[in-house]
Amino acid sequence: MTVTAWLALVVFVAAYALIATEKVHRVKAALGGAAAMVIIGATRGHSAFFSESTGVDWNVVFLLLGMMIIVGVLRTTGIFEFVAIWAAKASKGRPFRMMALLVVITAVASALLDNVTTVLLIAPVTILVCDRVRISPIPFLLAEAMASNIGGTATLIGDPPNIIIASRAGFSFNDFLVHLAPLVVVLLVIFVGLCWLLWGRSLHIDPARAAALQGLRGRDAITDRALLGRLGGVLLLVLIGFATHTVHHIEPSLIAMLGAGASILVSKADQSDFLREVEWETLVFFAGLFIMVGALVEQGVIGQLAVALTGAVGDQYLAAAMVMLFGSAALSGIVDNIPYVATMSPLVLDLVGPAEGLPPPKQGVWWALALGADLGGNATAVGASANVVVTGIAKRNGHPISFWEFTKYGLVVTVVTIVAAAPYLYWRYYA
Repeated sequence: MTVTAWLALVVFVAAYALIATEKVHRVKAALGGAAAMVIIGATRGHSAFFSESTGVDWNVVFLLLGMMIIVGVLRTTGIFEFVAIWAAKASKGRPFRMMALLVVITAVASALLDNVTTVLLIAPVTILVCDRVRISPIPFLLAEAMASNIGGTATLIGDPPNIIIASRAGFSFNDFLVHLAPLVVVLLVIFVGLCWLLWGRSLHIDPARAAALQGLRGRDAITDRALLGRLGGVLLLVLIGFATHTVHHIEPSLIAMLGAGASILVSKADQSDFLREVEWETLVFFAGLFIMVGALVEQGVIGQLAVALTGAVGDQYLAAAMVMLFGSAALSGIVDNIPYVATMSPLVLDLVGPAEGLPPPKQGVWWALALGADLGGNATAVGASANVVVTGIAKRNGHPISFWEFTKYGLVVTVVTIVAAAPYLYWRYYA
């Protein structure tokens, strides 16, 4: 490698270490790393902003932006509060039943929207309901964070790593549904059983508090039924647009932005209603991260790693898939799965190629990366963005969740779900 390539690798490792240890805010680390790549000459303006292979992936950025705006407008109707209150009442004072309902709602919503947005909406309401019945919300929040990562695995938009993989490999919205959704349904059933073993047996609600729970009126949370109907129609059209990508060939990012514009028009929402829901820090973090990874691609670092890995694996793609599954789970638990997948996806692209026309043994390596990164994000409090959001909400509301409290449960969930995913990969792509 050239001197510039080595310097780029040093910059990337240093930025990655800062992100992983949280010594510096991840946005500062990503932008600082991107700036350093420019200073050392590892990338330039055209490569960073306009190149499809080495620049910022604007499809990812605008897909997230569009969905954040849609959900920001949708939130003003009170629909998410309604769903949470309905789940609490449907449990009839049985805490584990309430947990199971919230877990399923969170997983399904994470598949349809995205896991970060879902927990931003569900977690505060969960705390409100738990405080009302005087039960600790911490087990519920832990379960919801992990359910969001499991449910988000099922679709292209459910978890940010999937968006990156889809953009790099060329997978469609339907590809994720066909290849990952069946497994996610099984994993969700397993996870509900784990919730009983980990938390369910110790959950208890005072009978008087349980009776008071029935007094909550979910319909009172809906602030505008007509607007909810219009926005529901827009969201349905967006999801149909995602599902029919192979027919019209419009990028998911454009569909999301069209949906965002339609949501604003039909709601006549003030910009403060939806812009405050946009996670600008997350979008800027993505941009900085893409520039750093793109610099490694431009300098040939990723290509050389792929050559070395190809030489080690040869045509043993089953071994490559299993290493990718378990290795990705382990690494995604140590660092956020977003930068991990942003780093690994160019390497997998060089190793097995793009999705179109890819035979099952090679395609299995891509799905192993997705499963390992998404499910491995449950291992620690910093393994996935949804985890960071939930622990932050819990702390602000007087229910702090320590790193190790999250980890002692998250490791169990990760090990069980990854072990369950391994035979699925084998049966689906290599048997």
